[in-house]
Amino acid sequence: MVKDILRTETASAIKYEKIHTEIFPTANEGSKAAAKEIADIIRSKQAELKPCVLGLATGNTPKKLYNELIRLHKEEGLSFKNVFTFNLDEYYPMEPDSLHSYVRFMNENLFDHIDIPSENCNIPDGTLSIDQLAAFCKDYEQKIEDLGGIDVQLLGIGGNGHIGFNEPGSLINSRTRLITLDHSTRAAAAGEFGGLSKVPKKAITLGVAQVLKAKRVILLAWGEGKAKIVKTAVEGSVTEQVPASYLQNHPSVTFVIDEPCSAQLTRVKTPWQVDNVVWDKPMIKNAVSRLALKLNKPILKLTNKDYNDNGMSDLLAAHGQAYDINIVVFNELQKTITGWPGGKPNADDSNRPERATPEKKRVIIFSPHPDDDIISMGGTFQRLHDQGHDVHVGYQTSGNIAVSDDEAIRFAEFVLDYDTQFGFDTTNSKKLFEEAYDFLKYKKSSEKDTAEVRHIKGIIRRGEAKATCRFVGLPDENAHFMNLPFYETGTVAKNPIGEADIEIIANLIDKIKPHQIYAAGDLADPHGTHKVCLDGIFAALDRLKTKDYMKDCWVWLYRGAWAEWDIHEIEMAVPMSPDQLLKKRYGIWKHQSQKDGVVFQGTDSREFWQRAEERNRGTAEKYNQLGLAEYEAMEAFVRYHFL
Repeated sequence: MVKDILRTETASAIKYEKIHTEIFPTANEGSKAAAKEIADIIRSKQAELKPCVLGLATGNTPKKLYNELIRLHKEEGLSFKNVFTFNLDEYYPMEPDSLHSYVRFMNENLFDHIDIPSENCNIPDGTLSIDQLAAFCKDYEQKIEDLGGIDVQLLGIGGNGHIGFNEPGSLINSRTRLITLDHSTRAAAAGEFGGLSKVPKKAITLGVAQVLKAKRVILLAWGEGKAKIVKTAVEGSVTEQVPASYLQNHPSVTFVIDEPCSAQLTRVKTPWQVDNVVWDKPMIKNAVSRLALKLNKPILKLTNKDYNDNGMSDLLAAHGQAYDINIVVFNELQKTITGWPGGKPNADDSNRPERATPEKKRVIIFSPHPDDDIISMGGTFQRLHDQGHDVHVGYQTSGNIAVSDDEAIRFAEFVLDYDTQFGFDTTNSKKLFEEAYDFLKYKKSSEKDTAEVRHIKGIIRRGEAKATCRFVGLPDENAHFMNLPFYETGTVAKNPIGEADIEIIANLIDKIKPHQIYAAGDLADPHGTHKVCLDGIFAALDRLKTKDYMKDCWVWLYRGAWAEWDIHEIEMAVPMSPDQLLKKRYGIWKHQSQKDGVVFQGTDSREFWQRAEERNRGTAEKYNQLGLAEYEAMEAFVRYHFL
């Protein structure tokens, strides 16, 4: 594997980490490193004139690795003619041509682009009858054994710790079998299937025992959303409740993760417990605020004994008494709180998060989906407008795949019924709605939405976003619907950010010439749209940074839809009163298609307004717990320095 990882393991880190874990700056770099190891093993087997047996995974996690294997095949001559593959799992029942079939996934993402013989590709058969499954599963394992076993097993990890579809409760000696899927697994897949009710309840999976027989295991995990379960699997006890923890017993396993996914590991989250650290301001703020929260003490009540008892004696040695350190950290946190996110006019701004001038700022709030603006920073959004700033919202994607078919049918029926009763002037529009309505009535699971259906779903979400902007008080012309092309695939899987996307983002920034940009840094978004949208913004900023007006532009990153900033990371905290929080809720309610059974609910069954309020109240409670002023709720931001 590539050795220039982001953070090297020390002896102390190994004490916590029971599985060898390599951290890369990005998923791209981690995927390339893992692909290189797999390619080296394939070539080594070729040199020995032996077959190479790969155990393969599906889902978003291995896509970049498969892309790299395809590149190695096309550009560097890597051949797969000696390769046999065995996929981990398949939904049951499942037709091979379905959009959700792993047969289709593997063909589209790997097999169709390399020279592997089709007869060498093995995937569990989701079309078999129940009485055929036991024999099939036994034969599947026997094929692997006959080829000498799996040389490299590629894995992802589920939010509940499953590997393959070996759900919590799977035993270490479990064999290949039909399994009932955990509710959390089905909920995580609900968006791809268009609702929880459409997700299969069962799946065929390679057993834990067969996974552990592999000569080499590489588990990939990307993003903040997997950080907690990775820590549990790597640092926790071996338990059937977290099947990935069984890998602690494997002699040759590596977890390959990116920086966001490493966030909960001890060596990253509390590095002073692992090794000597440089006690700079950010590290001190991190350590002291965590200590206060852990002990449930206000910062100003922490003592030397508290520091010494919790592995922070080096901090005292470097910076003196707890009393003095406490005051510095308390003041730093106090300075982050402001009711003036656009800066307070005619005020001393030396200790404020934002500048006082210009009094009226041009502001762009980038919203990846048509509701992230109000969900994640609705209170700040409202306050910026109320305090006289020229606020614009850039809705980066149409958000059309998050509208249920039932909602689209209802909308199409309304238009067609209106036409019947009152007459419809535009023949082309009527045809569009008729075609969409007919498609939705007979839509199969193997079909993705037509352009007409996506258009209708996009109209629904656009109307809701407009309603939110009117509710806040923005003029219609300040809502910009960007419809970035990368999103318009008709499926959950999106294209990478492209030149056309970056140009659209850059053009809007260049048009507004903002003093402030707000962007979604909520990288725990399980479907990755926030990350792609943020990459597009960063690319546009890099392109525009030489422009004179960009010298006066500050970029603030918000979260809140899926996760929140840790307290030590926050650089601006905007408090909300009970009335302001309620007004934010009403703004979120304008997005009717996202209420009462939202398509992308994930494993959290609450509606977005409930999640947002819980996180906003939680942030305020942490400030209060640390000994600062008590507020009803807070929205938090981190500044991104691009110059």
